[in-house]
Amino acid sequence: MAPSVRPSVTYEAPPNIALVKYWGVRDPARALPYNSSLSVTLDRLRSRTRVRFDPELEEDAVVLNGATATGGPRDGVVRFLDRVRALAGIADRADVRSANNFPTASGLASSASGFAALAGAATRAAGLTLSDRELSQLARFGSGSACRSIFGGFVEWRAGARPDGRDCYARPLFGPRHWPELVDLVLMVRDAPVKEVRSADAMQSSVRTSDYFAARQKEVPPRIRRIRAAIGARREDRLFPLLMEECDSFRRVCETTRPRLDYLTSTSRAILAEVHSMNRDAGRALAGYTHDAGAHMHVFTLRRHLARVRARLTPIDGVERALVLRPGPGGKLVSARRRAA
Repeated sequence: MAPSVRPSVTYEAPPNIALVKYWGVRDPARALPYNSSLSVTLDRLRSRTRVRFDPELEEDAVVLNGATATGGPRDGVVRFLDRVRALAGIADRADVRSANNFPTASGLASSASGFAALAGAATRAAGLTLSDRELSQLARFGSGSACRSIFGGFVEWRAGARPDGRDCYARPLFGPRHWPELVDLVLMVRDAPVKEVRSADAMQSSVRTSDYFAARQKEVPPRIRRIRAAIGARREDRLFPLLMEECDSFRRVCETTRPRLDYLTSTSRAILAEVHSMNRDAGRALAGYTHDAGAHMHVFTLRRHLARVRARLTPIDGVERALVLRPGPGGKLVSARRRAA
């Protein structure tokens, strides 16, 4: 293909919320995590990215959410583009325009959806045709959790054991319609702080300094098996307590990191406490919480309990907005257009 007719490609991808967290990489150069993880891809929230390689550009142009990217955000995109250029054997600079329909850098996995969308758009724009598995292996170099956003529904990122990383990839476990009753009540917290330390840097600090990190590594594999089985059997009485156990384990690693990592606000902690109180009052697990490296809360429940759960949680002081999300589809190609030579 002549450089002057390279296509402008648009690809969109969703965020995902990790039900079992990955936190720390054993090989930063190959982006290989210490442990496998499991997530659910969310509907309605998307990152849409358009990429065009252009021989007339002197440098990469990166626009994120309508503003020219600078510093770390731009550098991350350029490094990823360099990897795509190396794979494709091209040298052209790229014009990249990406936007989210949800807040960035607030714990809603905007980096996962953003780099998954960038992987999908940039590879096709560079003339590459990758399978979804290959795309997931590439996407993790931008953001580890991006590999899971390639797929819809419930997804497992296998850490693998090979030093070369060939057995490290994401794979779908159950489709978006596997559990129609399951919903994710996302509670957006007012004045949620923007992360000052990138998750990629924060997690490596945990690897070095958290006294609990090694113990957590032993807990994760059996917990993944139990959570996978609970999802497969659609057993909320098993899943919800396991989600909270896993989330608390992740948070303990963060809080035992030096310096301490604390992503929650007083509102976040009030939501956690209220979920426990609600379950005690009901005498069963009506809901289960989780969160990533941010203040917003994901509270999983069933549709028949949603009104009851919302009534308990949305009045908490500091809850600014509530979204009801469901398991959704993965990334997809939106358009690929060639300009005239």
